Amino acid sequence: MTEFAAAPGASAQSAGEVEILADADRPGGWLLLIDRIRQSYVDLDDPTYLDFEYVQVLAQLLDALPAGRLRVTHIGGGAGTVARYVAVTRPGSPQIVLEPDAALTALVRARLPFPRSARIRVRATDGRSGVAALADASADVVVLDAFAGGRVPAELTTQEFLADVARVLGAGGVFLANVADGHPLTYTRRVLATLRTQFGATLLVTDPALLKGRRYANVVFAAGAVLPVGDVRRAAAGAAFPRAVRTSLPGDAKPLTDDDPMRSPPPPEESWRIPREDEY
Repeated sequence: MTEFAAAPGASAQSAGEVEILADADRPGGWLLLIDRIRQSYVDLDDPTYLDFEYVQVLAQLLDALPAGRLRVTHIGGGAGTVARYVAVTRPGSPQIVLEPDAALTALVRARLPFPRSARIRVRATDGRSGVAALADASADVVVLDAFAGGRVPAELTTQEFLADVARVLGAGGVFLANVADGHPLTYTRRVLATLRTQFGATLLVTDPALLKGRRYANVVFAAGAVLPVGDVRRAAAGAAFPRAVRTSLPGDAKPLTDDDPMRSPPPPEESWRIPREDEY
């Protein structure tokens, strides 16, 4: 079992209790917690090392896109794991991170600084306002990975918001999103239905146990005019742990709207929250 230890000056009070813990097994590894819930893992020595499985899926989706620089907008900052990965694997890529928690950003910059060569700009704004301020067709990829209290904010998965994301992406862009769900997959089905109102192709990648109603897990969505479905399926087949790739799910679902929104279900405490030492 990996052990983590708090580093001096690696905590702050922002929108939640923020802590940055050192990984005893990897000298450059750091785990970001907010209210004791795992938010991000970064390796400063090797930004291509991705500890969270859902981040591995996001990276494989990015790798499947055409070679060269990518203009990437991230909704939700955390410790900037995906932005750091893009900066290394696609040098020179201009990236914007929309993160409303300025105290969190300040702590991450102080303890886990971005590489000097990375073209990463962090804007202290929420996802809705930040995306609304972006120009048409100004991004090749938009990545949604934003949680508050362990749940995806309802306003970041509605039809109205995704229409604005589609505007920013333009005709050839790709939208990636990390959410989380459990049985009976009501939230996942509604997000999928919403994506279909704005994008030509959609797919999701998740733990097969989630689809069988056996656990709560991350769900990674991809949406765009054209998606590398074959590459995604091959990556899933070669993954260390089983992954299910679906372009559809059985059953009907209503798209999410600003008048009828939905937050992702709350995570189970026992698997997503790291207890304090005195709680063991």
